[in-house]
Amino acid sequence: MALRVAVTGPTGEIGISTIEALEAHPDVTQILGMARRPFDPAERGWSKTVYRQGDILDRDAVDDLVSEADVVVHLAFIIMGTREESAKINLAGTRNVFEATVSGGPRRLVYTSSVAAYGYHSDNPVPITEDVPTRGTPAHYYSEQKAACEQVLAEVTAGSGLEVFVLRPCIVAGPKAPALAEAMPWNQLPDPVRRLVRAVPVLKPPMPDPGTPVQLVHHDDVASAVALAATTTTAPPGAYNIAGDGLLTFSDVGRALGARPVKVPHVAAVATSEVLARLPFVPSALEWLHAGRASTVMDTSKAKDELGWQPTFTAAETLAALAETVD
Repeated sequence: MALRVAVTGPTGEIGISTIEALEAHPDVTQILGMARRPFDPAERGWSKTVYRQGDILDRDAVDDLVSEADVVVHLAFIIMGTREESAKINLAGTRNVFEATVSGGPRRLVYTSSVAAYGYHSDNPVPITEDVPTRGTPAHYYSEQKAACEQVLAEVTAGSGLEVFVLRPCIVAGPKAPALAEAMPWNQLPDPVRRLVRAVPVLKPPMPDPGTPVQLVHHDDVASAVALAATTTTAPPGAYNIAGDGLLTFSDVGRALGARPVKVPHVAAVATSEVLARLPFVPSALEWLHAGRASTVMDTSKAKDELGWQPTFTAAETLAALAETVD
């Protein structure tokens, strides 16, 4: 079976590993990687990949891309940004990809959603399975947008016959996905100051730990799930939770990334989230505090049993690999 695969966001945190996984798959004969900025596939050792200049906000460019593909993999998405700028790409651009794929001829669409689509709700079951509704959390822009995209996907593809695979990874991390580490305020300090803070324990900033468990997944493991979804001949279309084995705490994350963990009552995290949700204006970066108010631990047995996916890295190994990138 010869497959041509179109990929949006081929040089992002998940994109590079995804291209590498697709390059290694014998059924994939060509990969069309669309990005706004030029990249040279040969410089990365990619022999099946062809660069396509384009923006997912440009419907003509998206139409041209998907018209050449059997499978479309949509990875392009803004994670850290303002509510306004992220909405433009995450909602309007994603709709373009969905609509173009339905009308353009590919037989399969693989979309990377997120655990955030479930929302941070106190009544979330533990663990979360794929049949739990993706309600999002309106006060958290990323969660709200991921849930909205899944709703758009359902509406656009209804009755189309398109095979739709939705992957919902937890926090993605690793050497090629440093966003979690970079988002920590102390890691945004000038190098000499940052090194001093990391070297002197008393200077390390506090990291509140409300006791909410944390899942991480390595970018290579997300890529292997994407490649499986793009090429499988046996797994049924649908949603699949993706997370590394094992659970971490906020304290684990803080220690690994240069902070000083401080235990706080879980009720404090909930109260802070509720106060933020009532404020008329909240900086987008602070909206991420909502993630600590409720468990979003996912059950990944469906991905393992039906998609045939197995993570290579545990959550702890993923965190360790990420920590190695922070000097």
